[in-house]
Order: sequence, then C-alpha cells, then structure tokens
Amino acid sequence: MPNDADIRIEKDSMGNVEVPAQAYYGAQTQRAVENFPVSGWTMAPAMISAMGRVKYSCGIANRDLGKLTGTGKNPLDDSQVESLLAATKDVIDGKLNDQFPIDVFQTGSGTSSNMNVNEVIANRAIEIAGGDRFEATKPIHPNDHVNMGQSTNDTFPTAIHVATAIEIKQRLIPALKRLEEQLTAKAKQWDQIIKIGRTHLADATPLRLGQEFGGFARQITMSVARAEKALEAVLELPVGGTAVGSGINTHPEFGRRVSKVLADETGIPFVEAVNHFEGNAQRDGLVDCHGHLKTIASTLFNVSNNIRWLSSGPRCGFNEVILPTRQPGSSIMPGKINPVMCESMMQLTARVMGNDQTITVCGATGGQFQLNIMMPVMGHTTLESIQLLAQGTEAFIDFCVEEMEANAEVCESFVEKSLSMCTSLNPYIGYENAAALAKEAFKSGKTIRELCVEKELLPEADLKEALDPMRMTEPQES
Repeated sequence: MPNDADIRIEKDSMGNVEVPAQAYYGAQTQRAVENFPVSGWTMAPAMISAMGRVKYSCGIANRDLGKLTGTGKNPLDDSQVESLLAATKDVIDGKLNDQFPIDVFQTGSGTSSNMNVNEVIANRAIEIAGGDRFEATKPIHPNDHVNMGQSTNDTFPTAIHVATAIEIKQRLIPALKRLEEQLTAKAKQWDQIIKIGRTHLADATPLRLGQEFGGFARQITMSVARAEKALEAVLELPVGGTAVGSGINTHPEFGRRVSKVLADETGIPFVEAVNHFEGNAQRDGLVDCHGHLKTIASTLFNVSNNIRWLSSGPRCGFNEVILPTRQPGSSIMPGKINPVMCESMMQLTARVMGNDQTITVCGATGGQFQLNIMMPVMGHTTLESIQLLAQGTEAFIDFCVEEMEANAEVCESFVEKSLSMCTSLNPYIGYENAAALAKEAFKSGKTIRELCVEKELLPEADLKEALDPMRMTEPQES
C-alpha cells in the first residue's frame, strides 16, 4: 500500500480518489486506471499529441469567441488563457506522455482518455500560471475551461482523425514514396537483364528483370495514391457536435473555427463535418481510411514475398536476386542465410490485414444511434497499422532493397532452358506444332533452339529472330 507521501486526494462528482502525489492527472483518470487493468496498451503518442492539438485549437476558438474570458462561470483572465494554451503545447510536444496511463480497452467513447487530457492540461496550466495544482479548487478547470464547447463524443473522434491524417502525411506517404523511388531505380538499373517469366510458378516467356521490378514500382505508386485517399477519408472533423451532434452548449462557429485552426497548424485541409449527427455517430470515414491501408498492406506483402521467392537458394532455388546478409539464418545449419526482411514485412502486413477486420466490425456494429462506442480501439488499431506500414517500409528499404543486387548470370541461364521459348514460334509453325516441340524438348532434355536446328524447322535468320529473348520482351508488329 502506498504511504501518505505517495498519494494526494483529488475529487470528482463521485467523491474523493487517491491519486499518485506528483501526477498531473486527477480523479477521473485514476478511476479509469483502476477500472481497466486489461492490456497494458495505453494511448499512442500520436493520439496524445493529436488530443493536445484539438484542445489547443478549441482553446484558440474559445479565446477568439470571447468564451473563456466572458461573463460565464469562472471566467479566466488573459494570462490564464495563455497558460492553458501553453499547457496544450506541452501535450502536443510529448512532454507529458507519461501522464496518460489509461488502457485502450476502456469506455467506448474515449471519455476516460478525454478527461485524462483535460485534467493534465488543467493542472499543467495552473502550474504555468504560478498557481498550486494540488489545491482542491481548480482556477483552470478541466471541464469548464479545457473542455469548453466540447464533449468526448466529438473531440475524441476528431483527435483520431487528426492523428491518423498526420501520421499518414508525415510517415506513411514519405516511406512509400521512398520505396517507389528505390524500386524504380532498380528497374532502370536492371533493364537489360533478361530472365524467365513465371506464371502459376511454372516457366513462362522471357522478360527483363527491370520490367519485373518496374511492375513492383508501379504497385507502390498506386499505394501512394491509396495512402492519399486514406488521408482524404478522415478530413471531416466531428468537433462542434458535442454530445449527440446537436452542438448543445457550443457556439455556432465553434466547429468551423476549430477545424480551421487544425488545418492551419498541420497543413492538412481539415474541415468541419458536413453533418454533425453523422460525424458523431458513425466512423465510416475511418473504415474507408483503413480499407486503403489494408490494400497497401496487401501490396507490400505481395512485393516482399515476390522478392523473397526471387532470392531463394542460393544453389537450389531461383537466386535471381541477391539480398543483403542481415543475420545467421539457422541455429543448427551453419552458413544458412534467410530473407528476414521480407519475412518481417509479410508478418507486419498480415497484422494490418487483421486490423482491418477489427476496424470493419467496430464501424459496422459499434455505432448505435448517436455514438460509436468502439472508438478507443479503432483509433489505437488504425495508428498501429500506420506505424507498422511506415516503419516496416523504412526498414525494408534500409536493410533489403537498397543493397539488393541482381544475379544477371543466373537470370540469363534459365532463359534458354525454358520450354516456353516455343511461344515465339507460334506465328511460324502454329500452336499445335509448337506444343509438340515443347513436349519433345522436355522428354529429350534438349532446348527448343537445339530441336529447331536439328529439325531444320526455320531458316537460320528466322530462327535467330524468333528465338531472340530480348525481342520476346516487347510487342512486335509482325
């Protein structure tokens, strides 16, 4: 049990609560800590910062509307308002991250976390203003001042949207663009390396290694576009709707003003929700956003898995691409090296794809009437997905793609052996004859070229043209 020096007494509408002595949070936060000892997962730093941004923007709007210093209950003076805004910046900057201990799996609206933020900002603002944050009477109050014009039901989903948009803009899109650039560079570098194509994991007609990696690069180009669409899906902000979307106790201009401050501060074109009843009650925008994240995850899984296959071997696989050596691959097989960065990417993208199911269920079943009651886990899950995709992509570039090399000799050695070389003979000898040639080549162990020469199927010049691997990698007029 803590001794008296370790605790202080805080009070809320339900009575007294013992709170850690030096904590900036208060009674409602402590109740939530005790009520939800579930996962140990607390609010993500990006979400804490976004909550601070929302409170800062609300403070600016209330200041400019004359609400904080007006004639209402417990008006603040100008210096107290500035102290409140300064406290929100401490939250934005992550200086108070250790003051947010509430588990993700809490009240479905996020009220506990909203009050956690309100309490921390109020006590920090009192301290900045030169007051005693430990006194029972709060000259800067968490509800009356920090939460003025707001409810959890509109500010918490607003913060989710803000955090999501910032993380996509600042972390995910740059990571994807960097991967796109790297793959495009490899495609250009390897454009003259001919290799065998594979469909159904079976030999197909030749292509250039650069063409193959150009396809991967195009997948990432489209992923960048999807990330931009994911950001667009969360631009409407519910702030201003308060409890049920009606905007009770809120100035009519409040939502628009807060959204504008957030847009100006972040450089992201946030706007007030077109309809606050939809904005409060439903999280369809977040479901849409994560759907794009899921598709990006699917793409990254596919690209990294293809690269893993291309690097298989080194002696008994394809070995067409050589990956950088990162670590020993086996505790029992000496010298074994595994494609660990590809495997890491495949695992993290699998997690994101699973996260999408969580978001879908929460969006479809969590919103009854005027509120979705699955918001904390939706926010946490979305931000986790963005973090995994962004950090995983950066690691994949740094430790795999940048130092990846082409094994041109191996690529080209497979081409002449392929039975699908007969495909280019279709215009000369017809499909049925080409198929018979492929079967005979397989049975005899000879190449298509060797059989053509042996059977004198085509004049030498025609045969050379027909079986030119480079020519096979582009469309031909005749």
